[in-house]
Amino acid sequence: MRKTSFSILLAASLSFGGTAVWAAPAQEANLKSDQAFDNKIVKRIKAENIYNHIAELSKNPRVAGTPGEDAAVEYIKRQFESYGYKTEVQAFDIYSYIEPSLIELSVDGITFEPEPIGFTYGVNGEVTNELVYVGLGAPSDFEGKDIKGKIALIKRGTYTFTDKILNAAAAGASAVIIYNNTDGVISGTLGEPNDNYVPSLAITYDQGFALEERLKKGETVTATLKIEGAQTNKAISHNVIATKEATQKSKNQLVLVGAHHDSVDGAPGANDDASGTATVLELARVFANAPTDTDIRFVTFGAEENGLLGSYEFVKRMTDEDYYRTVGMFQMDMVGSKDAGPLIMYSADGEKNIVTDLGASAGARLSDTGEATPYGWGGRSDHVPFAEIGIPAALFIHAPVEPWYHSPEDTLDKISLDKLKEVSNIVGAAVYQVARPDTPALEKAKVAPKEVDYNFEERELE
Repeated sequence: MRKTSFSILLAASLSFGGTAVWAAPAQEANLKSDQAFDNKIVKRIKAENIYNHIAELSKNPRVAGTPGEDAAVEYIKRQFESYGYKTEVQAFDIYSYIEPSLIELSVDGITFEPEPIGFTYGVNGEVTNELVYVGLGAPSDFEGKDIKGKIALIKRGTYTFTDKILNAAAAGASAVIIYNNTDGVISGTLGEPNDNYVPSLAITYDQGFALEERLKKGETVTATLKIEGAQTNKAISHNVIATKEATQKSKNQLVLVGAHHDSVDGAPGANDDASGTATVLELARVFANAPTDTDIRFVTFGAEENGLLGSYEFVKRMTDEDYYRTVGMFQMDMVGSKDAGPLIMYSADGEKNIVTDLGASAGARLSDTGEATPYGWGGRSDHVPFAEIGIPAALFIHAPVEPWYHSPEDTLDKISLDKLKEVSNIVGAAVYQVARPDTPALEKAKVAPKEVDYNFEERELE
């Protein structure tokens, strides 16, 4: 990755009354000033606090609508209140899911080991028929293939599990097997119930690739798939909200800092996303007594794993006033795994915005090398609902993700204090760049008005 000059980054498309500041002779002084202000936040952040929150939150899975999520919500609320915040718990209806009591898959009479895994909101059923390989499961992948009544074999990637299964069902498949595109076992969700689902299972990369190779050689491969005991029921999930009100004359602007607190079934979710939630808690502690002229709202969302339901609910309930005064939304998801890739910021459309510019500038100021945090295109987290209504938003995440994403191996021992410190420093400094009293108000904008010279990088998230 090439280095990025501080001088360009410090022009980081921050709109002051509609005009970007380009005071070239004062750039060195501005840099030192900004770094001094960064330190007011960064030096107070303790990665050990974040780690301890992760340890508490990841003792048990936190599936939305279950007692595990309820316990996490109560813990988060207590922490916010201990920092002096008046905290709101926002309840909303969702569907809960009881995992199947029986999952079986055999191919040509041989039972698969390790056992396959079902998808949350998947349906029961028993199917015996030929396998047909259909690539990534795009609608075009089914064209010209005899799939009616047969079992579709699909590779993970590009499209959601839901889209793959619904595309297969629409083409006439009686069942679906999705195999991983990396090591480890898939543990995924279909987001919500749907009457058009067909019985579906997930298998490992090695298992799926072996089947794909046989089918490509022209062999006839017959599979029997059986799922019993799955149940879908209505439940209640929650968002937890704490607002830091401006301590000095307010500019009537708002910054949102969020993460999702739920996990998938069977996964402790230390990285996904106890790490993001714990970082929100630590930033809330640090900002509690910081001087600001901007409101900061810290939010942990429920039911992200069910299809971003908590963040969609939050957006639906936003007042017009809060919508128009929101500068940007910083979302943190999976920010602590020692085995994931480097930090990247994802925007929902792959374009720069105020949040990515602030993050890039903060990253360069705090980096030993002066390199800015890169950005790319990525959805599938709680920044998306905000972007869809025109609020600048970005996801802070390490990519590629760790091999045990959505698995029982997403545990505390995989967490890196260095990565927690890196992300909390960058997000904290970026938020303070907006909120500190000495900076003019930033206008909300879908795209920042000036160029910022930092790298575009696209990495696969799913």
